[in-house]
Amino acid sequence: MKDKIQVLAASFAKEVIDYRHFLHANPELSFQEFNTAKFVAATLRSFGIEPQEGVAGTGVVALIKGKNPDKKVVALRADMDALPITEANDVAYKSKNIGVMHACGHDVHTSSLLGTARILQALKDEFEGTVKLIFQPGEELLPGGASLMIKEGVLENPTPNGILGQHVMPLLPAGTVGFREGMYMASADEIYVTVTGKGGHAAMPEINIDPVLIAAHIIVAMQQIVSRNCSPKIPSVLSFGKVTAAGATNIIPNEVKMEGTFRTMDENWRAEAHLKMVKLAESIAEGMGGNCHFDIHKGYPYLENHPALTNRMKNAAIEYLGEDKVVNLDIWMAAEDFAFYTQHTDACFYRLGIRNEALGITSSVHTPTFDIDESALETGSGLMAWLVWNELK
Repeated sequence: MKDKIQVLAASFAKEVIDYRHFLHANPELSFQEFNTAKFVAATLRSFGIEPQEGVAGTGVVALIKGKNPDKKVVALRADMDALPITEANDVAYKSKNIGVMHACGHDVHTSSLLGTARILQALKDEFEGTVKLIFQPGEELLPGGASLMIKEGVLENPTPNGILGQHVMPLLPAGTVGFREGMYMASADEIYVTVTGKGGHAAMPEINIDPVLIAAHIIVAMQQIVSRNCSPKIPSVLSFGKVTAAGATNIIPNEVKMEGTFRTMDENWRAEAHLKMVKLAESIAEGMGGNCHFDIHKGYPYLENHPALTNRMKNAAIEYLGEDKVVNLDIWMAAEDFAFYTQHTDACFYRLGIRNEALGITSSVHTPTFDIDESALETGSGLMAWLVWNELK
């Protein structure tokens, strides 16, 4: 079966690259993936797979039923949205939509899953169970397409016994993949703070209430939320990346606005930290004569890979690619809305290497020069089909 899947992956590789070129050249922003969804649905129909369209707006869901389809269900997820970035690459498949680019590899995820679907459709008489294909909108934008698809029942009728997700990783060479059991990616919350005081002439601070000074005290004091309240066993990050105080050399402004992020890997601590941040900031502002409005936009939960499922997938990947092509991943404090799926079913979110230094393909995700070694598409589509077969054989 491994040889059969590898042959199919190789035979379909050119078409999968063509899928990727079309998607990359025609990117669409989060929850606006209308043409992308039509392309995905049409491509699935060309394989003989009938999709359900319009899930959570632009999501597409489809089933591949093997023998004894009720025995076990495995879900596969790919995200479809692009980012608001202007592409700088000079390639034939460069984005035609100025200011929009597949700079996070979602074109890779979607085309790779289409390749996997084609392989599994060809092999449906050789496995037992059902494969649920999930092409998801809006991974890059809150509240996350995963949460909306779950609300619309994507994990029901049939209910998956587990779900797999694949994401590009520019740090890994093409042909390699990475796995991590347990805690892998962080929750991500956006923080918006407005500190209000009383502005005036900077030479007479005694008659003003300086919101710049208050904001500075809040930023410094906030660091104790993690360093003095969080267990060292729980990875946590609290950072402020934007501070706007629209005064001047001789003007103290009326208010200061700040924006930041809080990330962690424990939902109980996350909730506790939210309360501590608000209380600390408001008390500092009040104690210094000002006011503070502290707004937390709760983002994606933390992502935890099911240990047993992930271990099985890692061992299967070693069988398919060889031990030297499978690496162990470190915890990563970035966030992914695939985490929503991990709260409902066993899940494995793994990384697909796309790097090729000889070709100059080394740019990180979310940059205007991001690209991939497209040999990774054959690896990605074939490996995912092999992982599914190992769960449903």
